[in-house]
Amino acid sequence: MDVFRRRQDVTLVAFSMGQWTYPSPLSRIRQVKPAQALEVFTSPDVAFTLSQLTERSTVAMGSIVEMPSHIAKVMPKHYSLYYNGTWHEPEKDDAYFDTFNPATGEAITKVAQATAGDTEAAIEAAHAAFPAWRDTHPEQRRALLHKAASIVRSKARELALLDSINTGNPFKEMIPDAHTAADALDYFAGLIPMLKGETIPQAEDGFHYTLREPLGVVARIVAYNHPLMFCAQKVAAPLAAGNTVVMKPAEQAPLSALYLAELLDGVFPPGVLSFVNGGVDCGVTLSTHPLVKMITLIGSVPTGKAIYRGASATLKPLLFELGGKNALVAYPDADLDKLVDGMTRGMNYLWAGQSCGSTSRVFLHESLHDRVLDRVTNNVQKAFVAGDPTDEKTTMGPVISPAALDRVKSFCKDAIAEGARLVTGGKQPEHMKKGYFFEPTIFADVDPSMRVAREEVFGPVMSVFKWNDEDDLWKTVNGTNYGLTGAVYTRDLKTAQRAVKRFECGYVWVNNVAKHYLNMPFGGQKNSGLGREECFDELLSFTQLKAVNMSLD
Repeated sequence: MDVFRRRQDVTLVAFSMGQWTYPSPLSRIRQVKPAQALEVFTSPDVAFTLSQLTERSTVAMGSIVEMPSHIAKVMPKHYSLYYNGTWHEPEKDDAYFDTFNPATGEAITKVAQATAGDTEAAIEAAHAAFPAWRDTHPEQRRALLHKAASIVRSKARELALLDSINTGNPFKEMIPDAHTAADALDYFAGLIPMLKGETIPQAEDGFHYTLREPLGVVARIVAYNHPLMFCAQKVAAPLAAGNTVVMKPAEQAPLSALYLAELLDGVFPPGVLSFVNGGVDCGVTLSTHPLVKMITLIGSVPTGKAIYRGASATLKPLLFELGGKNALVAYPDADLDKLVDGMTRGMNYLWAGQSCGSTSRVFLHESLHDRVLDRVTNNVQKAFVAGDPTDEKTTMGPVISPAALDRVKSFCKDAIAEGARLVTGGKQPEHMKKGYFFEPTIFADVDPSMRVAREEVFGPVMSVFKWNDEDDLWKTVNGTNYGLTGAVYTRDLKTAQRAVKRFECGYVWVNNVAKHYLNMPFGGQKNSGLGREECFDELLSFTQLKAVNMSLD
């Protein structure tokens, strides 16, 4: 019976009847003695005997797990599907799947995955809730969004901890994600009064005017690298515009979304905001269902193309932020301290390079290439050390899965085979073999024809190029199918403006990298996406115009 024993720093959690159950408060769990074998759980919240647990559990007894008490305290209480203002079990009994901790490779718990039928039920609930939400007074919608922002802000540390154990991203670095999401909720709440039409002059016998109206049910599909931030941030604009939202969290990292659903339960009327975890069946249903009036995605180019095809039958408008193979260009007159800092930060090694906006291609002028590369290598080696993501001292986490780790390894193997020079990294760290960690990696002497120069790695791999001819430089910079972000480092304003115009991408930093600013449109060109977010244009994209002619005869 040792498996049931509670140590001082560990709380037991049991999976039964489709969800993990643990007592509240946690201290009510009693330490188990051999004589108490049939009274394992004695809290009022959990009252199963061992024999009952064996009969009722949908998994083997080995799935009773231990976890540190500070993590158990923030685990969501529901692992099913949230729609129509309540929690629903999936229609299939076997629709619960493991979600993992990438830092250990171990399963954390089991989470429901919506079938096509489950997803359709959530869509129908959102459709039924739409007329009342559309007609809700703008001031009331504004107040509810501000309330949601306050809740998210107040639970920033708890939400960050869940993201940390479910994505491997460093806990300390995930705390700002909740504040970013809360700021977006407040921002779009404040923009609600700007959803207004125009009056258009006519003759004395009448006039014209326009109305901005919500679309209906909006489906939002988000990525795993910032699960809480994306889930909370991306509901703001469509809800502010009067739409109802069905959110599909990242299937690799759903825990913070489940906790968010619990936190926001009762804030919005039933059906206005739903959370349905799921895989392909869920995504296909959201893409093709006629009651879904718009679909958005933060994800990969292949996924975006699949959704594009699925949505075409019902002519849904789309909003996509997809992949990136982003370039940082350094001119000879660049401020070297700022450049070194930008190269170090821009690759987003903090979350193992798993960011669409990472400046993964760096173009250094030959006059400064060697000395800058040496300084950046030294900085990266010191600044980013893999460790326990929940430790506030950790500065780099793992990639999300074994498949992601294999992909990164494959890119490194091909880069070396094709002639790139490995400057640092290129392997798993010796002290962190258990999870999906990979050292921060830099390749130099990269040629544009190499795979590592053309395709998105979505991992901690930076490619460094040496240039001396500006026209050739820009042919290479713009020679991919991606166009999300870019960065240029120079002291000369004319050079900066020339570079900005030559970038074929949606967002450019000058002497800076990686930062987003509310009210600044963010989005890509080419295969990197459609539309713009984090700005007024995002709010408008969730509306449609109605033109009215008013006759006075």
